[in-house]
Amino acid sequence: MQSTVVIKSSPGMVRTLLSAALLGLGAMSLAAESQAQTVNAVMHSGVRIIDPILTTAHITRNHGYMVFDTLLGMDEEFQPQPQMADWEISDDGMVYTFTLRDGLTWHDGEAVTAADCVASLERWAKRDSGGLMLMNHVESLEASDEHTITLTLSSPFSYVLELLAKPSSVPAFMMPERLANTSPEEAIPEQIGSGPFRFVVDEFQPGNRVVYAKFEEYVPRDEPPSWTAGGKVVNVDRVEWITMPDQQTAINALGSGDIDFIENVPLDLAPLLETNDDLTLETLSVMGSQTMGRMNFLYPPFDDVRIRQAAMLAMNQEDVLAALIGNADYYETCGSFFGCTTPLGSDAGTDTWMATGDLDRARELLEEAGYDDTPVVILQPTDVATVSPQPVVAAQALRQAGFNVEMQPMDWQTLVTRRASQNDPADGGWNMFFTNWIIPEVWNPIVNPMLNAQGREGSFFGWPKDEELEAMRLDFAMAESDEERERIAEAIQVHALEQVIYVPLGDYRSVSSWSNQLGGVLKGPVPVFWNMTKSE
Repeated sequence: MQSTVVIKSSPGMVRTLLSAALLGLGAMSLAAESQAQTVNAVMHSGVRIIDPILTTAHITRNHGYMVFDTLLGMDEEFQPQPQMADWEISDDGMVYTFTLRDGLTWHDGEAVTAADCVASLERWAKRDSGGLMLMNHVESLEASDEHTITLTLSSPFSYVLELLAKPSSVPAFMMPERLANTSPEEAIPEQIGSGPFRFVVDEFQPGNRVVYAKFEEYVPRDEPPSWTAGGKVVNVDRVEWITMPDQQTAINALGSGDIDFIENVPLDLAPLLETNDDLTLETLSVMGSQTMGRMNFLYPPFDDVRIRQAAMLAMNQEDVLAALIGNADYYETCGSFFGCTTPLGSDAGTDTWMATGDLDRARELLEEAGYDDTPVVILQPTDVATVSPQPVVAAQALRQAGFNVEMQPMDWQTLVTRRASQNDPADGGWNMFFTNWIIPEVWNPIVNPMLNAQGREGSFFGWPKDEELEAMRLDFAMAESDEERERIAEAIQVHALEQVIYVPLGDYRSVSSWSNQLGGVLKGPVPVFWNMTKSE
């Protein structure tokens, strides 16, 4: 992890730093009278892409949960629950009927209809790996009337509800039909949802500031909140996400009361907050996240499985996690593709590589494969602390194994765009990047987008094509017992490690901090601002 200089500052200096951070953001009142009903938050990244179907970036997903809603939510037990709709399943398990609840209104004042939701599901399914698989088993998806959505399967598929409920990088967000008819390759022209907050378009400054206002017509469910399920009760008037790339500035601003919430606190700076009785420091996503490396299967050298294996053996989880997190209390080596704290967590196929690596075997594999010094282009984000250290550690390890590494630094939003390119690495493409997924995004083979192996047209960036893996994922989706699913999941993990579909680099937990003026801060896989209160 990059070293940080800790500056001891006066309250006056804090305000000066905050003012500097907000230059160019336009007029913005942080007066005490408005703070009572406005939550000012520093998130892990600035928001640039605001179509929640267009990218898997977590900051865009977080934005999506503010503005949009989902038919189903998922609770802390990984169980789908009604959100916008209730459901019934036919006795043969082939027909799912979803009924929209009363009181659903779009932010433009129009009523939510079943036709809107059908169009939204169709657009979502073209971008989400689980949605792609689901639609391969759907005979029809239609609006039976204004309030009823009917999904009829053509073949058995057991994970319909879980896919519609999952709090993943691409949730099944609902939007008006006119927006949902936008190509999934193009951004929707408006941010109109039915969620608990409205997007304030006139105050949006991409990468710097995004503002949400309470949607007064939103009708929350009666059930208590649990993850993305239950009642989304909004108790504040506004939420403002302010970008502060300098972490020390953000921490100083939190301590002085100029901001209320920091999503990700670097653990080396956490001691500055622990002794402040006016602040809370806590892990909100208790299951944590998985960090990983992804290779590009389309171009040399990683189109050769032996060279992918060499790259995996060159790296080790302990070095990556120590650089990323530092504090061993907040990370664990874990070779499971599904997270080690989930029902499917297993060490099958991991052997000993994950903790220590095997440089000697990596060099042998490079020689066997006839590696010809083809450059390995690694994308390195420079502005997001949770994804900056991994490529640095990996680059050093790969060089030690004999790889010719070319590391290219850029901001995260540029990387998110760059990784979607299927161009040759020498022509604006790439060979390797690193990312993180929350554990509820990867907890089984269907929801885990990194295990989609449909190639250029369907897989997550890197585009592996593996028919055997796809067949096993289908077997999992059709399995009728937990025991059978566990067996198939282990087989999938062994195969995926052999083929190096991606490199799991361990599990870790982040910490958030907030002013004690905030109450009702919810734990879960996604940072949410409903249920939250703010006192004077």
